[in-house]
Amino acid sequence: MSSQISKCKVTIIKRTINRELIDEYLDDAYKNSIEPCECFKDGQEFVFDVNTILTAKNLPEDFCAWAWADIRSDILNIATGSNTPGLNRSGMAITSCKDWFRQVFFKVERID
Repeated sequence: MSSQISKCKVTIIKRTINRELIDEYLDDAYKNSIEPCECFKDGQEFVFDVNTILTAKNLPEDFCAWAWADIRSDILNIATGSNTPGLNRSGMAITSCKDWFRQVFFKVERID
């Protein structure tokens, strides 16, 4: 891990609905009202600087705090120079929030 911390760009790859889990585990009153995450749009991008990555200060209002908690360690790993084994590009990670009913997938890229 590097002592230098780079900016990172986070792109929303895909918002999903896991209809199988929704049908099996949610009460009937909720099943038909579940939509893809309203906090993000597919293709939306965010750039985070070192201050935000380390302290979560200046986190954009429209960035879900729950998603931030889920993916922050992946952002920190990429920002400090780590690479994800097996991916076809260095300085990148694919991660997601832990909402198993309407999961959001993120691409994290180091900006040097």
